[in-house]
Amino acid sequence: MDSEKIMSYLKDYRVTIPVGVVLGLILGLVIGWGIWPVQWTDLAPYHLRQDLREDYMRMSIYTATTIGDGSIATKAWMELEDTAEETLEAVRNEPRYLNQQQITSFAAIVGAESIQVSPTTEVTEVTEIVEELDDGGGPNWLLLGGLCLVLLVVAAAVIYFFILRDNSKEGVHKEILGTRERSESDFIFEKDQQRFASQHDASPAVPDEQTMPVAQFMTTYMVGDDLYDDSFSIDAPTGEFLGECGVGISETVGVGDPKRVTAFEVWLFDKNDIQTVTKVIMSAHAYDEDKIRMRLESKGEPVLAEPGKQVLLETATLQLEARVIDMEYGEGAAPDQSYFQRLTLELAIWPK
Repeated sequence: MDSEKIMSYLKDYRVTIPVGVVLGLILGLVIGWGIWPVQWTDLAPYHLRQDLREDYMRMSIYTATTIGDGSIATKAWMELEDTAEETLEAVRNEPRYLNQQQITSFAAIVGAESIQVSPTTEVTEVTEIVEELDDGGGPNWLLLGGLCLVLLVVAAAVIYFFILRDNSKEGVHKEILGTRERSESDFIFEKDQQRFASQHDASPAVPDEQTMPVAQFMTTYMVGDDLYDDSFSIDAPTGEFLGECGVGISETVGVGDPKRVTAFEVWLFDKNDIQTVTKVIMSAHAYDEDKIRMRLESKGEPVLAEPGKQVLLETATLQLEARVIDMEYGEGAAPDQSYFQRLTLELAIWPK
């Protein structure tokens, strides 16, 4: 075969596309199953340690009973699988920041609802695959064959698209232009609505207990989580992005692993404000130590961590209330009440 014939084949997309798909399929299988095999992560809470399952159950009970959403309770119950009953019993014996009425309501919800389909089926299948790989069972050839079939179907669809694209390119181009024009018109209309609302908006109301927050989050730090840094997106009920908030490690004491965290940063970002508001929740030792306190004042207003303590952050259009739900100091060679063993915060956001 001469070089001119080879070049003519290479210029024909009817030949190059199938060859490229087949080569890509072979290369992908070699990389995915040989060089970098699959590593399974993000399994269900069922696989957590006992103390972490209890913390998950407590947060689920608190969230479900606070906002009145029974689906949260049902989801948490099913994800704990056969450890759910013993975990609930352990929480009942040590409720911490929960009351018995919340636990009773949670038990009534999960006991009354009829579970037709278990959403943990997929997680169970993933667990079985992990166990098979751990036992040295080798690759799943059925799954590999299905993957090959899917990729071949995708390749056929791509070929079909390129063959017919000359006939339909003009119609597709017009449709894309029409969609773009409609999107730009919708965007301009939405910006005009926002501008009108900002010009005629009344003075902001102070949030109270009867006003539902626009967003609400729970976050828990436990000693050993050296990369702890939780952040959340704040969205309006209409889906509009309002800002972000979060909690992260601000200061540690001592040396060695794990880190001994003595202060946390609670921050609030408002898309309509030029700066991010931050306050520092500190341990009793850090709060009383002048050097540490003065150093952390540059990051934000210092606040002493106490059970039930409420911290308010305000921006141009948002208000965030951070409440200490549960906390426990660590014990060891460090000074008393100098670092946190555990800290749970509730973040509630209202529009101003």
